[in-house]
Amino acid sequence: MMTISLRIPDDFLHAVDVFAEELHLPRAAYVRKALERMNAAVAEERRRKRIMEVSLKVRGESMKVNAEFSEIEDCPNV
Repeated sequence: MMTISLRIPDDFLHAVDVFAEELHLPRAAYVRKALERMNAAVAEERRRKRIMEVSLKVRGESMKVNAEFSEIEDCPNV
């Protein structure tokens, strides 16, 4: 396991300590959980953006196919 060092304002660290104590967690565990949640949120946002990109691409292709069907829909010989 690696160790990191952070410089944060005193009042921020105090809030971390208060919340960690309320949750009956050591400071390190509280910070670790906060980082895990942030990593999960960033990963979810990446996933959401990728799904949106793919969805828009698929939607564009679907519109092209619908337009092609519309062109031949009323043609009795096709």
